[in-house]
Parts: sequence; C-alpha cells; structure tokens
Amino acid sequence: MKKIISIVSPCFNEEQVIQSFYNALKEVLDRINDFTFEIILVDDGSADKTPEIIKRLAATDPAVKGVILSRNFGHQIALTAGIDHATGDALIMMDSDLQHPVELLPEIVDYWQQGYDIVSMTRQETQDTGLFKNITSKGFYWIFNRLSTTYLPSGAADFCLLSKNAYSKLKDMRERHRFLRGLVCWMGFNKKIIPYTAGARTAGTSKYTLVKMIKLATEAIFSFSAKPLTVAVKMGLFLVLAGVVYLLYILYGYFIKQNLVAGWASLICTLLILNGFQLIFIGLIGEYIAKIFEQVKDRPIYIVKEIVTGEG
Repeated sequence: MKKIISIVSPCFNEEQVIQSFYNALKEVLDRINDFTFEIILVDDGSADKTPEIIKRLAATDPAVKGVILSRNFGHQIALTAGIDHATGDALIMMDSDLQHPVELLPEIVDYWQQGYDIVSMTRQETQDTGLFKNITSKGFYWIFNRLSTTYLPSGAADFCLLSKNAYSKLKDMRERHRFLRGLVCWMGFNKKIIPYTAGARTAGTSKYTLVKMIKLATEAIFSFSAKPLTVAVKMGLFLVLAGVVYLLYILYGYFIKQNLVAGWASLICTLLILNGFQLIFIGLIGEYIAKIFEQVKDRPIYIVKEIVTGEG
C-alpha cells in the first residue's frame, strides 16, 4: 500500500490563482508515482469565489479536501486547521499563490525518504519583492535570533515537509498566537534545509500587508522570547544609575562650585523621557498579559464551517 502525503494550503481571496495552483500541483504530483496525495485546501473566510472553486475541485477530484472556516482567522491559523485535518504519513505546507515552487516537491519528498523528519525551505529571494521588504525581512530574522533561544534560519518559510511524527507533535501545540516556522524549528528533529527562490505572483495581490507582517513579527518575538522584559529591567536600572549620577552632579554644582542654575527645560526633558520609557515598558508587559488572557480563555483556535470532499 502506498504511503500518503498531505499537501496543506491556506487560501484567502485567491479566486484568480487557485485553479492555476491546483493544475500546477497536480502536474507535479502525477509524476511522483510512489505515493498517493491528499490536497487540503483551507478557505480562510474568503469574500470572493474561493470557497466555490474549492468545492468544485473537491467534487471532481477525490484527492482534494476542502476545509471552509467560518471567518478569516489568519494565515497561521488556516495552516493549523489544515494540519489538524491531515491524515498522511508526511505533510507539506505550502501557499496557494504559486510563490512556493511546486517543482521542488519531488526533491523535498526524496529527502524525507532519506530519513529526514523535517525538510525546511529557506527563501533566498523573491522575484517581485522590493528593497524595503527584503531589508525588513532580514532585519526581523536578525532581531528574532538575538532575542530568542530558538534559531530561525534567515528566510525560513512555512513551506516545509514534516514527517507524521513531527506534525503530530505540532498538532499538540495549541497556543493561540502561532508562529509555525518558529514552532517547527523549536521541535528539533533531524532537519534538511533547502534554499529556494520564490516566484512572482501570477495573479492577485499579496494578503500580507505591512500591518499584518508587523503583527506576525511581534507575535513571533513575544511567543518565543521573554527578553524584551529583561531589556526593560536593564534599561530601568540604567536610568536609575543615570539619575544617581545626575544627582551627584547637581550636589557637586550646588555645594562645591556654587554656580548651579535652575533649568526647567532639562527637568521637563528628563521627565518626558522617563515617562516615555515607563509607558513603553507598561505596554510591553501589557502585550504579554494580553496574550496570557487570550490563551486562558481557551476558545477554539478556529471554527470549521464546512468540510467538502468528493464524497459530498
């Protein structure tokens, strides 16, 4: 009996590209004869015809399973929903916008057959990405690796293969604020890293706006590191030390040189800087508390509206 490999792809307003993605995917999978495949397409609350296209594909191809979520929960949650519904001996996560090259799948599967539990893809460049996004992306990985004890290779993507042992462990991690590529790195296992060049979008627009990218970056850092709180403590101690030094300077000027001039400007500036730091640190603590609050409510991570298969 052939082993099964699950392909999990989140879809959000991808009506212009999802059929092309399916066609390209099937063309490659049909050349891999040693396995059978299940294709799990997760609709993440699309407002266009994406759910209808997924249902049509599921009706015509028994390998396709559609997981329709009740609303938009976000890319990482949609991937989680697909992982939860996978049944394969291995699982491949990839986006449905054709920027994750489907032609690399045979190579990825081959490394899994060689015994790797994780085959992780790292993006070297993206054909239609500008200078700003490249700089901010590299900056994120640089900051993440200095704040977290989990090393994340520069350009690491959600595009990866996980053995059943690996993705079953990932299923057990039910934290709400998810950064999957970080969780994959955190798990360990024997890993193979493959560099790739992300293709340009053939249709549609990227759903990762600047705001969403910033949100993902902050959630990644807060989920994998408490160092921001340590930094806050260190900066607080530094400010206290600076205040003591400044106090000694004032006492020296008053008692020794006797030429101290009252300066309201310096006083106001000092107060504004100190109060600014206080507000930043309070907000930082609040971010961690808010994430704890969201987690302890224990609501489901996502809600499935409908599951569609060839059987109806």
